[in-house]
Amino acid sequence: MSLETDLLMDRRRLKRRLLFWRVLAVLAVAACALALFGRNAVPIARDHVARLSVTGVITEQRKLTEAVTALGDDSSAKALIVSIDSPGGSVAGGEALHDAIAKVAKKKPVVAVMGGTAASAGYMIALPAARIYAREATLTGSIGVLLPTGEISGLLRMLGITDETIKSGPLKDEPSFTRPMTEQGRAVLQELVMDMYDQFVTMVADGRQMDLARVRELADGRAYTGRQAMKLGLVDAIGGEAEARSWLARAKGVPEALPVRDVRIGGLRQRLLGDSAEGLLSTFLKTVLSQGLRLDGAWAVWQPSISRD
Repeated sequence: MSLETDLLMDRRRLKRRLLFWRVLAVLAVAACALALFGRNAVPIARDHVARLSVTGVITEQRKLTEAVTALGDDSSAKALIVSIDSPGGSVAGGEALHDAIAKVAKKKPVVAVMGGTAASAGYMIALPAARIYAREATLTGSIGVLLPTGEISGLLRMLGITDETIKSGPLKDEPSFTRPMTEQGRAVLQELVMDMYDQFVTMVADGRQMDLARVRELADGRAYTGRQAMKLGLVDAIGGEAEARSWLARAKGVPEALPVRDVRIGGLRQRLLGDSAEGLLSTFLKTVLSQGLRLDGAWAVWQPSISRD
């Protein structure tokens, strides 16, 4: 056998060995990924209680609302616990999540459990629950809407910078970051805020089966402790998840022995940042990089400095 033939055979054997180790490495990486992130995979269906954890600032997230809505048709999910620790968020985000939870509540028991804070949109998403639990020191309520804005025309004048805006109508650039708000613009924006406020108040009245006039008395933007909220009828009882599970077993026949399975969406980036953080970062970047202010930036969020006024 010639030397050239020997070299050719050795090269083929080396390629086969490399192929073997490459395939083995790919399988090892896949196994590790499955072990670390396999919670995103569709689990084997077995009876359980689903838990939706809502933390941080609430923004509209299509995948989350779809995942929640799908729980209504999941026969293995016998109930839903909505665990909330949030100061609120965008009005549209709270509305979307509220409606998704309401769809589930039409088909199976839903109970809300409030943590340290469940205010504004954080309170909104608890409303579809058949029973709401809060800690005595939970900060909740803060029923209302705000539309933050500002303007820097004085600073621009100091810097010798002028702003020119060509617009199709007098209200097209309201609110503006570069000139004071007009009285007409202020009136129109106030009307927008009050319309969203009316929607929020209606949600509370429907969810808590309260008179609209009574809700408006409570909905001046202030936050309440869990103990105050229970006396006012905004929550049902003091307690946490343990009390919620006991109620589900006693009132709805959902065994306490059933395991709890968290509702999870998204990939590694969302897990590292958190869904709310990612949504807030996206909103911040859009606001900073855009030339104008966002009219869809109305918030149902608890702000202590505003609540004290």
